[in-house]
Amino acid sequence: MADINIANLVDVVLVLLIIFMISAPLLQSGIEVNLPKTKAAAVTEQAEGIVITIDDKGGIYVNDVWTRLDNFGDRLKKAMDEKGTSTVYLRADSMVYYGVAIDVISQLKENGIVDIGLVTTHEIK
Repeated sequence: MADINIANLVDVVLVLLIIFMISAPLLQSGIEVNLPKTKAAAVTEQAEGIVITIDDKGGIYVNDVWTRLDNFGDRLKKAMDEKGTSTVYLRADSMVYYGVAIDVISQLKENGIVDIGLVTTHEIK
């Protein structure tokens, strides 16, 4: 009489479940920023693009890679070539000085970027 022992299968499945539960949050963007809140409607469709992040200390990241404002144009061109897009999403902490955000936006405009999306969190009513 043959019995099916599924204890090993359950062990493997539970280990895989734990691995996926731990790694899932890491798949999101690695730079933590406190996005400003808005009452605008949430966008359901998001095109592939380059993500520019400005943290609360004024650090600038192009697709999660830190860069200085001096090298921002070169890093942006490299990211545009890698992704093959000119769409940019700007994520900035709510405590970022207005001048830093304007400097980044002016650099984007100088590099020919016209499609800029400002990322915010949607405020629930």
